[in-house]
Parts: sequence; structure tokens; C-alpha cells
Amino acid sequence: MAERTLFHRIRDREIPAAIVFEDDEVLAFKDIHPKAPTHLLFIAKKDADFVPSIDDLTEATAQVPGLLIRKAQQFARAHGIDGYQLKFHVGKGGGQEVFYLHLHFLSEQALKE
Repeated sequence: MAERTLFHRIRDREIPAAIVFEDDEVLAFKDIHPKAPTHLLFIAKKDADFVPSIDDLTEATAQVPGLLIRKAQQFARAHGIDGYQLKFHVGKGGGQEVFYLHLHFLSEQALKE
């Protein structure tokens, strides 16, 4: 496996994060530098689903972006968020800072705690 990232450490509870959603497949937590009132990051939890970036997808991991999108959609519906953006940053030139495939979920609606 590639070098462990900050998101591996969050996933494994080695460092704290403001986790807002978790199931067997996905973990979502608040971005520490939010660009919107609600700015979350969705990551796949299983080592078999680990991909550093969209550029690194293979036949075996091609389902990961769809998984993250589906979980973000479910999260939005469950929390009454009716408008949001979903973004993947690809590579350093595309603004990716942590090389663990993650989906940015941004909404102008504040998350009700």
C-alpha cells in the first residue's frame, strides 16, 4: 500500500476529526479549511477501495467515485440539504492536497447539528 496519509489516520481514529457520517463503506468529516458553511469530505474506508487520486483509478476501483457520490446524496437527503456541490480535485495542479481519493461536499446551507 502507498504511504499512509492524514485521511488514513483520521479513518483509523489516530487523529481526531469532526465526523458527521459513517457506515461500513464511507466516512465523512468536516473540512478543517471550509470553503462553504457546510464543507465535508467523503472517503472510502476499505483498504481495497483506497485510491490516491482519480488519476489512479483501475477496473478494480472504478466504483469508488460513484460510491462516494451516492453516500453524499444520501447524506444530503437525510439532512434536508437541497443544494450542494460535489468536487474531486485531481493531482497537485488540480488542487489536491491529500492523496487519498476524497469527495468534497459543499453547501451554502449550514449543517444542523
